[in-house]
Amino acid sequence: MSSPQSLAAITNQFQIRGEFAEAAPYGSGHINDTWCIVSLHAGVPIRSILQRINRNVFANTVALMENIERVTTHLAAKISSDPDRMRRVLTLIPARDGRVWHVDAEGSYWRACHFIDHAHTYDAVESTHQAFQAAKAFGQFQKMLVDLPEPRLHNTIPDFHNTPLRFAAFEQAVEAGVAGRAILAKPEIEFALARRSMTGVLLNANLPERVTHNDTKFNNVLIDDTTGEAICVVDLDTVMPGSALYDFGDMVRTTTSPANEDERDLSRVNMQFPMFEALVAGYLAAAGGFLADTEKQLLAFSGKLITFEQGIRFLTDYLAGDTYYKIHRDGHNLDRCRTQFKLVESIEQQEEKMARFVQSVSQESEP
Repeated sequence: MSSPQSLAAITNQFQIRGEFAEAAPYGSGHINDTWCIVSLHAGVPIRSILQRINRNVFANTVALMENIERVTTHLAAKISSDPDRMRRVLTLIPARDGRVWHVDAEGSYWRACHFIDHAHTYDAVESTHQAFQAAKAFGQFQKMLVDLPEPRLHNTIPDFHNTPLRFAAFEQAVEAGVAGRAILAKPEIEFALARRSMTGVLLNANLPERVTHNDTKFNNVLIDDTTGEAICVVDLDTVMPGSALYDFGDMVRTTTSPANEDERDLSRVNMQFPMFEALVAGYLAAAGGFLADTEKQLLAFSGKLITFEQGIRFLTDYLAGDTYYKIHRDGHNLDRCRTQFKLVESIEQQEEKMARFVQSVSQESEP
């Protein structure tokens, strides 16, 4: 269901001002189907975002939308006096029945939100300034949600960052030995097994539970076209209870290396220390006031662990026959794994220096 007529019918189920004029696919996401909708109100074009939620990935769609509604409502209240508030938090558009989602005749779930003008996302970070801005935005996002009232958010993806559980699945995949793939991945398997001891560090550290984004890639922050400031955190599908370090660790994983996630030339994969410095400075500028000492002490380690976790997820899928992640060539998941593990090595080589830098910035940010 993606013809102009069908999209017009879905759009009309939401409280969007004006008459439907046109729709065009929008963004580079690979999970949900997204369109930019243009409606005409008194001859003035108004843009909105319309999305069909992928229920194969997000089975508990109602819980997901309830989380997003609670979080965006809380964030909006926090910045209610900001004259630019409509651009600084996602604003869901209610359906005609008052809910923030619509279910069509085929059982598909839809949602709509206001379009944020004069800002864009970038698939790759271009400067340390951008890295600073993104980290600050995610830190501010966590900070404003520290006092989110009860009840606890739905845990829409249980054990999402349970690294020991991910490691156990990897070991089971090794034992299963699909099509002799373990032989081809022997160096990667040995690399992972040698690091088993670090998998439980975050879970065993008794870290405070936070409201976390859980997908802190650089392209999940809108950057203002004029000022270069990160103004709004987007893609809230994975917002749920978790550790602040999951978010920071994934920032390190996805922002500090210039290489693509499936880069075959591993000489291009490295943890760029200036990017890490920018992430730490930006994140602690916003989050330093509420983070516990233990959280700060484990910031550098979190980047290594989350990168390792993603590496074993790719390796597990390769060993299991590529059943989870979409692949575009033979050995694609193994290539992805190798890129992650090379980044783990680069972090390990700089980990002491990283920890010292975090400590120095933490001390500077203390009142």
